Amino acid sequence: SLFSEVFIVTNQPEAYSYLGVPMLGDIYNTRGPMTGILTALLNSRNPWVHVSACDMPFINAELIHYMASKRERCDAVVPECSHSPVSPTKERHTGIEPLFAFYSKSLFGPMEESVCTGKKGIRDFLQTKRVKYISIKEIRKIEPNESIFVNLNSPEDVDAHLPMKDKIRFKRKVERRGKCLV
Repeated sequence: SLFSEVFIVTNQPEAYSYLGVPMLGDIYNTRGPMTGILTALLNSRNPWVHVSACDMPFINAELIHYMASKRERCDAVVPECSHSPVSPTKERHTGIEPLFAFYSKSLFGPMEESVCTGKKGIRDFLQTKRVKYISIKEIRKIEPNESIFVNLNSPEDVDAHLPMKDKIRFKRKVERRGKCLV
């Protein structure tokens, strides 16, 4: 409901067809987040795209609006995070969250060049671009515990982060589809 255009960049459309939104395959056969972002930039009708990883269930509309308001005179708007809670079993670290960010179409050429030369690290790519980083302090005014950056990558993550009613609903959907996507 926040955007006039929504699509999923995936090389596994069968896993997401139930969502009923347009799906796009990577424009280059070099998988990775930057190739997905590049595909979104190429296909979007808009001058900016907002990227959100498919395993981030706690989207915060207020933070998205705040980030959108910071796009002036930059190529990307990327939040910082005090930790990357990708999984209870993985190490937490300080850094940025480039898979919950705004990217300008002005990045298409440089990003395509990076992907084509095998430089697919989005964090490294952003180091030489005009990026507005949204500080942890700014984010915590909107989302105090940074739960927006939680990723659900395994059944253990689902158990650790979803309330019981959502766990039950999620597991029923998975059973109906016949396979677990996380």
